Amino acid sequence: MKKSNLLQMSASLAISFLLVGQAQAGPIAKEVVDPADPFANVLRPISNPTLFDLALPRTTIHPVFMSQSLPNKISTALGDLPLGGDFQLYALQLEYAFNKRLSFVATKDGYIDFNPDSTLTVDDGWANLAAGLKYAVLYQPEIQHVMSVSAVVEVPTGNTGVFQGSGDGALNLILSDVKLWGRWQFAGGIGAHIPFNTGAESTTGFVSAHASYWLTEWLAPLVEVNWYRVLNEGNGGSRFANQVGGAVPSVAQFEGGDLINLGASNAGVNRDIVTAAAGFRLKLADNVQLGAAYELPVTSSGDNLMENRITIDMTITF
Repeated sequence: MKKSNLLQMSASLAISFLLVGQAQAGPIAKEVVDPADPFANVLRPISNPTLFDLALPRTTIHPVFMSQSLPNKISTALGDLPLGGDFQLYALQLEYAFNKRLSFVATKDGYIDFNPDSTLTVDDGWANLAAGLKYAVLYQPEIQHVMSVSAVVEVPTGNTGVFQGSGDGALNLILSDVKLWGRWQFAGGIGAHIPFNTGAESTTGFVSAHASYWLTEWLAPLVEVNWYRVLNEGNGGSRFANQVGGAVPSVAQFEGGDLINLGASNAGVNRDIVTAAAGFRLKLADNVQLGAAYELPVTSSGDNLMENRITIDMTITF
């Protein structure tokens, strides 16, 4: 099939999908905007949960479950080495809004169960802790738009067997934005992970984007894209002693994306990781949403630690 025909067919299917959804939603979703709360139907992004936050400050409990399959082979300075297996993350994020513009956020914590098939060692342990402040520099409820800045400090409290707890901590600086447009929502985030010890961890940046549509009053399909880039490699020093004697940072030719930072000295070989996710949110109650997303790397899976990822979460807002 010609590319032009494929694009036309894709566009037609997308338009048909939305029109059918509009017709089926009918009276169920005829009113999306709550006049008393313009942000009543705002959605938190699902993928890249430790960095891609909702721009709107609000008090929320956010449990997260993540299951990530590891590539069969990974790129190293010694050649492609076998890996396989998976890991699971069980986490709980918290946010407390002091007012409409300022909130305290706890963005990273949880327990990691790491189960590779080859080369690396099966282990489990706690992730690092990260917390800070989020401030809405633009708060425009009349047009359903918010832009915020966040400063989050990550401390190396985690278990080295699951690639946490190295270095002297880091600062995450993030700019995020959300705009509601009828049943549509568009959101984005851009930021940098800046280690206090630039040798022990790599300096990385990210860009994330989200689009969703309230198909009915209770169902919103969504798509998201994430781009992680190594800005400055680590020094590759011996770390994570339980994993092949601490040699991972000196041989890995990539970084870990959102959850893991190896401090790999060869991370510039595969500097970019791009992933795409598709999923949905269900409104279970006025203040409770359930979300799920399936994520795949767009760049080669052997050049990072993701073969695929499933993320399931819930947002409970107060």
